[in-house]
Amino acid sequence: MTSPGVQDAADVLKRVFGYDSFRPGQQEIVDHVVAGGDALVLMPTGGGKSLCYQIPALVRPGVGVVISPLIALMQDQVDALRALGVRAAFLNSTQSPAERRDVEQAFVSGDLDLLYLAPERLQLDGTTRLFDQGKVALFAIDEAHCVSQWGHDFRKDYLLLSALHERWPEVPRIALTATATEATHAEITERLGLGEARHFVASFDRPNIQYRIVPKNSPQKQLLDLLRTEHKGDAAIVYCLSRASVERTAEFLVANGVPAVPYHAGLDARVRAENQARFLREDGLTVVATIAFGMGIDKPDVRLVAHLDLPKSIEGYYQETGRAGRDGLPSTAWMAYGLNDVVQQRKMINGSDGDLAFRRQQTIHLDAMLALCETVTCRRSQLLAYFGQGGAAECGNCDTCLTPPESWDGTIAAQKLLSAVYRLKNERNQKFGAGQIIDVLLGKETEKVRQYRHDQLTVFGVGAELSEPEWRGVVRQLLAQGLLGVEGDYGTLVLTEASGEVLGRRREVRMRREPARAAKPARSAKSGGTAVDLPEEAKPLFERLRAWRAATAKELGLPAYVIFHDATLREFANRRPTSLADLAGVSGVGENKLSKYGEQIIEVVAQEVAEEG
Repeated sequence: MTSPGVQDAADVLKRVFGYDSFRPGQQEIVDHVVAGGDALVLMPTGGGKSLCYQIPALVRPGVGVVISPLIALMQDQVDALRALGVRAAFLNSTQSPAERRDVEQAFVSGDLDLLYLAPERLQLDGTTRLFDQGKVALFAIDEAHCVSQWGHDFRKDYLLLSALHERWPEVPRIALTATATEATHAEITERLGLGEARHFVASFDRPNIQYRIVPKNSPQKQLLDLLRTEHKGDAAIVYCLSRASVERTAEFLVANGVPAVPYHAGLDARVRAENQARFLREDGLTVVATIAFGMGIDKPDVRLVAHLDLPKSIEGYYQETGRAGRDGLPSTAWMAYGLNDVVQQRKMINGSDGDLAFRRQQTIHLDAMLALCETVTCRRSQLLAYFGQGGAAECGNCDTCLTPPESWDGTIAAQKLLSAVYRLKNERNQKFGAGQIIDVLLGKETEKVRQYRHDQLTVFGVGAELSEPEWRGVVRQLLAQGLLGVEGDYGTLVLTEASGEVLGRRREVRMRREPARAAKPARSAKSGGTAVDLPEEAKPLFERLRAWRAATAKELGLPAYVIFHDATLREFANRRPTSLADLAGVSGVGENKLSKYGEQIIEVVAQEVAEEG
């Protein structure tokens, strides 16, 4: 028999959020927390983590307190809940003293359902007193991987959160993250004191995301082509390694007719806030950013996440690509990757101020990222295996599945290149980068080759069987496999201990050969992704509904997705509801939104039908 808590939870799910049933894994978590149990939840972005604490907060007596790392996004999170009729508020440094007093009074009097605050606020005595004066339903610790010192988003203030259980042992805690290897999982457990909690680990698979990694060849132009042919009019996030690259890429896109804004820590705080607000509220905008952008972004209709530089770790890559397609609709994770990425990342690690253990850990992270780039097998399977979820079948929705690359015996090519590195170093003990070594292998009589008399070496011209791009691929893959090293400020190539195994013919080197043609996308190239898979007759109504949503959102000063998600608009376009009863049956339409927008939706549908008739 269903317990009263779960029955209440199911009612809240339908009445407030407009969903008939929980997603896989959600109900068990909700049931456990409603009953007062602690939980650690590992669930992919877009998997429905928020409901796992929002619904228990609405069911249990008291106010759910949510620890969230990003002040800049609290307003949008609160707006989205208020649009559902939930009494939500936040406390942070952006508010006036009077605004904070009003929120605190609402908390004490029980006039709130959810209260958001940053972890830094827990250091204030006033916050502790506030919690003692009111009733806390639960503590939700969002983005819990921030507690991990080996993680990519470490926040020292998260280390203080273990004190919550010591001070309020009767209040259940739920910690949630979308990014955790087994090691990070263990560290979260230890640092937050969740050893006795129930651990819920969902599949990290995001089947709606198509993973694609391509060789760099004028990456800005490659990105522009992708945006024009496959993601025209779609929201997109583009990640770059440096602030300068962010600025250049954003300017390039705007100059070529793609609406885009930059985002990085070097921008004025007001400009950053404006650009983030535009991205959240406007349809079809591209934000070009460093990794300073993204954590906590709830925009569900991002159709493309692109990387123009190699991420430092799979955790970072997964977290960033996970911002695509949170609504479950087809989306793309695309990366352009080249030799200079590998050289740059190796140099950054070697030049790091961290101790040996830190540099070793960073090297492990980078090696795993390189292995994902160079794999000849299913990328999704390898990604899942990294998070301890091995054994997945080929997905059929990544580039290596859609257009399988060949592997080839690159042992002789590796021996030639390593020999060239050795020979060039022996000349006056000087070291050179990839460009000079490849010129020597190809027999190019450049000024620099003649200057150093490299045309006199036995390795000069021995590599004519491969082209320059192919040799760059050889260098890249030798670096990825640890058979070649990088040192110095100029990225000079050096042999490693493992190089001798290849030169001594004791090790075979298998390499990836890029397919002649890129993988064909599984999406339409003619329209934005939001209309894909809709019947032709439904697309005009869908676009009319999007226009209504944009106008309504602008009038209310809200992000468009707070009104309705694309998935809900698609269902409106397919069903063509003619009454409030019809609308009530659509997923994502709760009581508050039905009351607020129902008549307007019916009118929009009627207008479209009348024009068609």
